[in-house]
Amino acid sequence: MNRATNKYKTALRGLAAAALGVSLLSTAHAETSSTGRLEVRPSSMAELPFPTGDVRTINVIEWDANALPRVYERSDQLPLTDAEVARLSEAEMPVEMIVKMIEERRCACDASAEGLIALRQAGVATEIIAAVSTHSLRPNRYLNLALTFDFDGASRVARERFLYVFIEDGDLTRVFSADLGALLSKERAHESMVDRSDLLIAREIRRIELAGKVPLKTYGSRHVMVVTSANPALSHPSQLSERELEEAQTYTIDYPRSSISNICRLHVGYRRDVMLEHRWHFAGSRFECEWN
Repeated sequence: MNRATNKYKTALRGLAAAALGVSLLSTAHAETSSTGRLEVRPSSMAELPFPTGDVRTINVIEWDANALPRVYERSDQLPLTDAEVARLSEAEMPVEMIVKMIEERRCACDASAEGLIALRQAGVATEIIAAVSTHSLRPNRYLNLALTFDFDGASRVARERFLYVFIEDGDLTRVFSADLGALLSKERAHESMVDRSDLLIAREIRRIELAGKVPLKTYGSRHVMVVTSANPALSHPSQLSERELEEAQTYTIDYPRSSISNICRLHVGYRRDVMLEHRWHFAGSRFECEWN
């Protein structure tokens, strides 16, 4: 009796499902347009969450897993350089080995047309040059600059109010200025008080830290000048006075075309003036860059 009842219920469920399918099919019908494309037109009895109009069908069976980009196993070693690639090729190491090294370690190389031509002229195989073009690091477009100002003493006014940083960039001179009066007029988030002096003498050092990006379009050796002035409108080092030029500090950096890390740090120090104790004077700077 129970088996008969179960068969009866199963039959009813099948009929209900079939009836539901017929009901759903009756709410929409397909027509072939004059262009030969299949158009689905829902009836007024149901609103489906699909746009009406053209249909595009993709057969996923035609997809190929090999079309995915190749995954390379990266090494923890530093990237190779143009000179290292040329030396490895000159040492007659197997082309396949050099290509694999470039794939695993990347290449801090010049992948421009001029750079690739230089490698070819050095006798590097075309397979290696192709690997350099594919796996070179992204070119540097800017350097990250971290600025640290240390003001030693309790003053709030600088004798030369404006700090200038001039950076050579090919035919262009980039100018970065800081109005110390505006800098010191308010508290900042990245600010701290440092006291590392003698235990018997209390010293107040106000430290302000800023950070930003310096756009640079050309690579290689570049000059950087750090100088203070009372002139608020300097746009070129040629406008500095003789005294300001004598007190200016000049640095040279070798800006690489590509690198993993890219940061320069400028540390500027001010001390209380001996003659005017209520004012600070420029005590010097330190500029250093790091890139791998």
